[in-house]
Amino acid sequence: MVDYQAMTFAFLGGLALLMFGLKFMSSALQEVAGDKMRTILEKGTKNPIRGALTGMAATALIQSSTATTILTVGLVNSRLLTLKQAIGVIMGANIGTTVTVYLIGFNLGDYALPIIAAGVITYIFVDNKKAQLIGQAITGIGLLFFGLTILGDGLAPLKDVPVFANLMLSIEDNAVLGVLVGAIFTATVHSSSATIGVLQELAYQGAITYHQAVPILCGDNIGTTVTALLVAIGTGVVAKRAALTHFMFNFIGSCLFLPLFVSGIAEKAIIFFTNYLLILIPGSVSWDMLNIKLQIAQTHLFFNLSNTLIQLPFVAVLAYIVTKIIPDSKKDTEDEMKTIYIDKRFLANPSVALSQATRETLRMGDITVEAFTNAMGYFVKREKHQRKKGEQLEEFINHMEREITDYIVLASESRLSKEDSYQSFALLQCINDTESIADICMNIIELADYADRHQVSFSGEALEELEQMVELTKNTLNLTMQVARRRDPAAAEQVKRNEEKLDELQREYRRNHIRRLNEHICNGNNGAVFLDILGNLERISDLCRNIAGYAIGESA
Repeated sequence: MVDYQAMTFAFLGGLALLMFGLKFMSSALQEVAGDKMRTILEKGTKNPIRGALTGMAATALIQSSTATTILTVGLVNSRLLTLKQAIGVIMGANIGTTVTVYLIGFNLGDYALPIIAAGVITYIFVDNKKAQLIGQAITGIGLLFFGLTILGDGLAPLKDVPVFANLMLSIEDNAVLGVLVGAIFTATVHSSSATIGVLQELAYQGAITYHQAVPILCGDNIGTTVTALLVAIGTGVVAKRAALTHFMFNFIGSCLFLPLFVSGIAEKAIIFFTNYLLILIPGSVSWDMLNIKLQIAQTHLFFNLSNTLIQLPFVAVLAYIVTKIIPDSKKDTEDEMKTIYIDKRFLANPSVALSQATRETLRMGDITVEAFTNAMGYFVKREKHQRKKGEQLEEFINHMEREITDYIVLASESRLSKEDSYQSFALLQCINDTESIADICMNIIELADYADRHQVSFSGEALEELEQMVELTKNTLNLTMQVARRRDPAAAEQVKRNEEKLDELQREYRRNHIRRLNEHICNGNNGAVFLDILGNLERISDLCRNIAGYAIGESA
């Protein structure tokens, strides 16, 4: 008599432990990798082959093809990867995720509890963050095996359930049904590694045969693309194309592989592949010596490896097809006044999120330099389009300040390293000071309007002094951006010297102004505008010094 309640509880509890273990392990590995993941993906994708190798390495490193794909979609949305580069990474990610399936293939259930114990001891008692993360990853592996043991023992009677046995026979007769079962199950739990783990355990318990498992395996590979499709909602056109490519790549691969498997050709190729080309399992010399878990793992690798080799030469064709399916929209091509680097998909990895916030802050700084140049241009020429542009830039910078600040606060809700914690603090200070510079630029535009209404004009001496202050301020702004980008101490020191020089010039020019007033060279209105401009320029230099100090790790 089958105890359905015990079987259901074992399935739910075992699956929960399996998924939590995978998540716990992957989260730790992602945090250990930190921002290196983003750097690896950005720099290793110059061509599709390098992109595939990079995606494979990145996924093997963090043990989550979903995380790699989501990060890739985010980078595409932030314009840091092109569609063709992203396609290569996605293809490689499918190969990298096979490592987890091989890990599950080893029968380590008997060692699950000591693995958990070792991981928990390291996680709790070692006072070193990297060691704690390694302990977390080990704990995750232990929980994975423990969950599989519970799940396997609980589902062992499933082979005696007539409904399940009939379903498996139907799958053997109709492989498409198996694909649908695998796709729906994986789309539901959002983890192909988890569902393939369940599949391996069911096969090991004798509930399903190898030939019944493979169609479900193909479905698992299709179902895992649903997560990327979901996270692409609300992104730009190119990111949507990347997510669609992930689906098409796995769907086309399954359509090619399944008929070959049903006909027996693929199975013979996998056996040949195992026996003669790729013997990965220590101590094993042939396909027949592998347990069914490892046979499924080997099939999974063969599917993803052959699929990548077949489709990699056609990256440009895939890119063309998805571009036709998802055309450019006017919204994407016309609206540039928005943040482009920050994306909530990066928040799963705080180091990556803060790195993206830094990129957006640098962009905000560049726009502020543009706002200063525009404001001074308006002060001299009084052209209407410059005033309108100044208003737009100031409004956009205010918007960026709010968006980046909110994003950093969200990223800071996670456990941060000491370095990341300072980075979040420094970014918030820099954003605030940069927005203050933008406000000063708007003040300069309003001073220009006042000067225009009151017909203010400056003497030749005053103009020369003002020109010198403006040039030195502009140089200070550019140096500050250099410090922010390169963490350049020499440039930071020059910013400090410029700030001191501007303080000195302001005092000197104020004295000169008083002399000109006494000599009746200028009047009160002229003097008020002149002194306000000097004060605004000096204030910008103070803010630049603050920003440079935070950028190189000094308190302002």
